[in-house]
Amino acid sequence: MSEKPVIVEKAPKVESVEPGTYWWCACGRSATQPFCDGAHKGTGIEPKEVKITESGKVPWCMCKHTGTPPWCDGAHTKLP
Repeated sequence: MSEKPVIVEKAPKVESVEPGTYWWCACGRSATQPFCDGAHKGTGIEPKEVKITESGKVPWCMCKHTGTPPWCDGAHTKLP
């Protein structure tokens, strides 16, 4: 059974990142936002693997409704 993602915030979380592999939480249930902690189990929503190749700042989507996961695309501005 597939559930809907939980809206964590209606704004992106801009963070500095280092090169590496990250797992973005797509379900919104993780206690370690914006990253997965396994809370998605049983929801039918899987985290997204993200490979960062350069240090910099990135806008993680926190509403979980972006069309460009894991990056914010402004979808939060259209949510109720």
